[in-house]
Amino acid sequence: MATQTTLPLDTWLAIPWQEYEKAIASPVYEKAKSYYYQEHARIEMSPVSLSHGRDHIFIVMAVGLFGIVRVIPMTGLDTCTFRKAGFRECQPDAAYYLGAKANLMTVGTGIVNLNRYPAPDLVIEVAKTSLLDDLGTKRSLYEEMGVGEYWIVDVNKSEIIAYTMADQGSRKISESIVLPGLPLNLLSEALDRSRTSDQSQVLAWLLSQFNNL
Repeated sequence: MATQTTLPLDTWLAIPWQEYEKAIASPVYEKAKSYYYQEHARIEMSPVSLSHGRDHIFIVMAVGLFGIVRVIPMTGLDTCTFRKAGFRECQPDAAYYLGAKANLMTVGTGIVNLNRYPAPDLVIEVAKTSLLDDLGTKRSLYEEMGVGEYWIVDVNKSEIIAYTMADQGSRKISESIVLPGLPLNLLSEALDRSRTSDQSQVLAWLLSQFNNL
């Protein structure tokens, strides 16, 4: 296969790991999200839509708020690269290490080496145009990575689709397992409310709901 310096966007392309690494080092992809799974690569340019950005920041704030209320140690990572060199790579919209893993990363860690560190407890993808891929191939990727729980934020439906993962498989859930006591339909309702109210107002409402759980 001829060496490539650019890759097509939003599709999985068969490519050796070495060529994938060379391609994503290009300045063209400085702001892109990249994935590698089963010898295929996928490049997504960073979303610029208001709806994607709005839901991304909202769900990050909501998870943090729940962690504060329940006193759950957590470290959140925004669009961070997780890599098992030669095999898998991903850049989810958000990821969390929880509990005893919250202080696992050392200061100065760049790309998270999955040969050294465990996979995140929670991974979140915000889907506006990528929903089918997030539900399909990326879900398989996160299963094999050993992620504990996977959420997809469906921007178009204001809905959280969530899966618990174990033994390289997954099943759909309505309540978080890694964040015990968090009903996911409550987050979906909060997302829906954020369509017509500012985020501070919705988060204040969400805080009252968390305190009553």
